[in-house]
Amino acid sequence: MSRARTADPAATEVIQVGDGAGGGPVHSPKGHRRPTKKKVFLIVGLVLVVLLGGVTLAGGLYLKSVEGDIERVDAFEDVPEAARPQKEAAAKGALNFLVLGSDSRDPENGAGSRTDTIILVHLDKNRSSAQLVSIPRDTWVHVPRSKQGRGGTDAKINAAFAWGGVPLMVQTVEEFTKVRIDHVAMVDFAGFKEIVDALGGVEIDVEEGFTSTHSLNPDGKRTFAKGRQTMDGAAALDYARERYALKDGDFGRIRHQQQVIKAIIDKAASGGFLGSPAKMNSFLRSTADAVSLDETLNIFTMAPDLRHLRGEDLTFHTSPTKGTGRVGDQSVVLPDTAKAKEFFDAIRRDAVSELPAPKK
Repeated sequence: MSRARTADPAATEVIQVGDGAGGGPVHSPKGHRRPTKKKVFLIVGLVLVVLLGGVTLAGGLYLKSVEGDIERVDAFEDVPEAARPQKEAAAKGALNFLVLGSDSRDPENGAGSRTDTIILVHLDKNRSSAQLVSIPRDTWVHVPRSKQGRGGTDAKINAAFAWGGVPLMVQTVEEFTKVRIDHVAMVDFAGFKEIVDALGGVEIDVEEGFTSTHSLNPDGKRTFAKGRQTMDGAAALDYARERYALKDGDFGRIRHQQQVIKAIIDKAASGGFLGSPAKMNSFLRSTADAVSLDETLNIFTMAPDLRHLRGEDLTFHTSPTKGTGRVGDQSVVLPDTAKAKEFFDAIRRDAVSELPAPKK
């Protein structure tokens, strides 16, 4: 398993409350219908859901054919309705997406059956903004027992995907946040490079230079200099995957992933890109091949409401934590339960003005 890191040397130590194994070996998760493509990444699922609102109206029948190429998953199968949180009346019309991704190239991630990236995306009822809340993958939570008899213990939140696929991940996130999930998006890692390259690269402002520890370069390393630069698909992927070379580990990786999400949406929504049929075709086809969505999500019904959203309308947050600590022999992220309760309560009520100052 991976080791969570923090810049705080006073990380809390906690007693062992369970090994999080749930019994038995890790199997491929139920619910993902792309068994030949195990590498799953986060970024373009959000782009497809949000950005297509801006291009669908112009695309008509062509985009309908693109949508037909998108894989569908049974995200809510086996999620007991009685255990699910209900929508607040004040939040009627707001939508909550769960964006999942993992990277099986990480040698500590086994066969790729655990999610490296978990993002709760909240679209307000007026469709004027979106809040993206990253939940660190090593967050120590209670994982409900799946219908297959796995879970039912405290563990890292990403174990839910290994034990019960998308449905158990939905149930775990809902239990932790008390926010009802409306839709789920997953993205295949294998198509990520092509998607970014179809955009002609993305602009990223590197806050602090570093050398990656597991790069797509032949020598296994890539150096990122401090400052603004254009990254192609391979470089953007290395940038968004890296955690070992960063002082704050997975928390730094979360910041980089958020940077890349905004850069992709800004580039794809730019006038020059939208005005090029050839570029748009390449981008949409690459995205449709890489993305999987839940069976209830209708992109075309949602499109008119989302067409105005752009990068500046997104705000980024990380689920409140107390830093890292240890549970037995595991390094975990300790949730700040009091602050998390208050934070996700605001999401649940669509009271986005009550959220702390967002990260730009």
